[in-house]
Amino acid sequence: MPGGALKSWSGARLRKVLLFAALCAGLFPLPSLAQDRASLIADRLQISGEDNLIASGTVEIFYKGRKLRASGLVYNGTTDRLMISGPIVLTEETGALVILASQAEMAADLSQGVLESARMVLNSQLQLAANRLSRLDGRYSELDQAVASSCKVCAGSLTPLWEIRARRIVHDAQERQIYFDHAQLRVYGVPVFYVPRLRMPDPTLSRASGFLKPSLRTTTGLGTGIKLPYFLTLGPNRDITLTPYLSRKNGRTLELRYRQAFSSGTLNATGAISRDQLQPGDTRGYLKIDGQFSLPRDFTLQLKGTVVTDPAYLLDYGISDEDRLDSRLIVQRTRRNEHISARLINFRSLRDDEDNQTIPGIVTDASYHRRFSVGVIGGEGGLRLEAKGLTRRSLSPLDGPDLDTIADGRDVGRLSIGVEWRRSVILPLGLEGTILGEVTADSYEVRQDAVFGGTQTSVYAAGGVELRWPLVASNGQGGATHVLEPVVQLIWAPRQLNARLAEDSTLVEFDEGNLFALNRYPGSDSVETGARANIGIGWTRIAASGWSMGVTVGRVLRATPSSAFSSASGLSGQNSDWLVSGQVALTDGSQLFTRGVFADDFSLTKGEMRLDLTVDRMDVAASFVWVAADPIIENRPDPTREVTLDAAYRFTPNWTGKASGRYDFALQTGTVAGVGMEFRNECMRVDLSLSRRFTSSTTVSPSTDIGLSVELVGFGSGVAAGPARTCRR
Repeated sequence: MPGGALKSWSGARLRKVLLFAALCAGLFPLPSLAQDRASLIADRLQISGEDNLIASGTVEIFYKGRKLRASGLVYNGTTDRLMISGPIVLTEETGALVILASQAEMAADLSQGVLESARMVLNSQLQLAANRLSRLDGRYSELDQAVASSCKVCAGSLTPLWEIRARRIVHDAQERQIYFDHAQLRVYGVPVFYVPRLRMPDPTLSRASGFLKPSLRTTTGLGTGIKLPYFLTLGPNRDITLTPYLSRKNGRTLELRYRQAFSSGTLNATGAISRDQLQPGDTRGYLKIDGQFSLPRDFTLQLKGTVVTDPAYLLDYGISDEDRLDSRLIVQRTRRNEHISARLINFRSLRDDEDNQTIPGIVTDASYHRRFSVGVIGGEGGLRLEAKGLTRRSLSPLDGPDLDTIADGRDVGRLSIGVEWRRSVILPLGLEGTILGEVTADSYEVRQDAVFGGTQTSVYAAGGVELRWPLVASNGQGGATHVLEPVVQLIWAPRQLNARLAEDSTLVEFDEGNLFALNRYPGSDSVETGARANIGIGWTRIAASGWSMGVTVGRVLRATPSSAFSSASGLSGQNSDWLVSGQVALTDGSQLFTRGVFADDFSLTKGEMRLDLTVDRMDVAASFVWVAADPIIENRPDPTREVTLDAAYRFTPNWTGKASGRYDFALQTGTVAGVGMEFRNECMRVDLSLSRRFTSSTTVSPSTDIGLSVELVGFGSGVAAGPARTCRR
């Protein structure tokens, strides 16, 4: 505009220009400036009257994190109000709250006003709709004659799967709570539940006091019952969940879960107390504690404990199928070349064939392990110091009716020290040679044992040499890589030692992890004797696409037969059985692992297989175990032949079927079986399950368990939303 044109303007015209400039520069600064005042972006701006600013086209307002988009607005400088025409989209700073409306009258800072034909969307899940929405102080949003739902609505069917209709709905953005007056839950438009007042957390809130989803459970022993959990926050770092459980057969239970977070760790406690007709007149229950804490100097403290009133309680109430409980207190530290541990453990067996008076109920141990470099002769050394104590409740020094060859009241204390060393060198043709050895000394103090009572000492030494020849071949660029590695290990160890008390080394596994070990016993109170050769070969194929497979074959050849190992371990006799293991790992995470221990006549001594498979719509986890009977050392007169299965199949994006089971081939009967169906979409999850436990004993009976839970998506942090329904044209 030419500069001289300003002189010909009238006073009123000049005031409008100055008002426009003041509004643009003062009330609506550019978005790049600080957000202490509003910012306006529009296709067109004009002044009407003395104090009205009109914006049209694509209009956007930014103020203290809030963003409003509309097709037009009128700002009145006298009233400091905005008249906004839609469609309107108002978004809060976090993006978790979005309001859509057709028109609105609001304060200039967007903190209060009235919006017509409004819809509020919380966390992209829950929608609240009403003809009129009032905003107060930027905190409260009030909707009259409103409806709330997180379900998708199709054009051909305007009725959602579920909805909550209320005379009034108030959303508190600060407390992140939703309040309903005269609320009515409808399913496919049919009223199913009414409550005068209802408060629920909005989807952005992860912790808030209130009722959680109820669940139905039907069992053979307890009948049909309902659980209604109530969650109570006790501050930012503590909460408690109380769950009353009432069942038709006069079952009354109160479940509890307590959680607390400390600056150095966490503590969780779960428990329950019950009165029922399964054991009339008895108060039953359990308590379980689990804690993890960090201590000074990189130490950690672990607390774990479970107590139960009777052996059948955990199974009767579907809490756990554990049949041996252990409570422990552990202080430990692990560094690159050092491990320190001190433990106090209490064992309790829930099995009918085990007497808690004669098993080692209290175990205490402390250990120190250190790795170090040996400067003079080279290689790597290791130092092991251990102290262990085992205490039984029985006071009898003789073996009782169980006839397990162990005195019923035997108490044992043991001190051990061990030193090991190994050094590897690369030889011609790529051979890797290793020299290895170890020396251990043990001292035992045995009490309440008429046969082994007193003090005993033992010294053990073993050494050997090992040759490995890793061979690598490739099929060329983009092809598979093959690794072949034969291994021969020659071990010398004394043939005879003083009799040792095997308390923590009674069960021995023969696998690829200890095929080339100086000592295959899992504990420190037993050692492997006699000269022997450990031989084996491993082959691995790694495809260019990422999947791999591998096979390991090996056995142990001895100079003299060994009778120390059980017949079911595959390690007894002159030579061990053949160990064969294989695995396949696919790029999608599917894995197949199998291991077998075969005699020379190919009869199977021990075998296992594990399968984790993901194929399109199906997920399968299965395992199979076959172990020969061993009535002498392992106290297992019957063979173990068992298969377990957990599978899920997605029939549709919303429907998933589940199945699980365990079958004992030795007894030719199932032990556990279960089926279930889950429906999940964008607004609801329904889980129906049916399970049957077939096993029985003097304390538990076979039972059937039916469970049903329904959860509405969109309130609290709850369950994740599933695939949205598809609308048909």
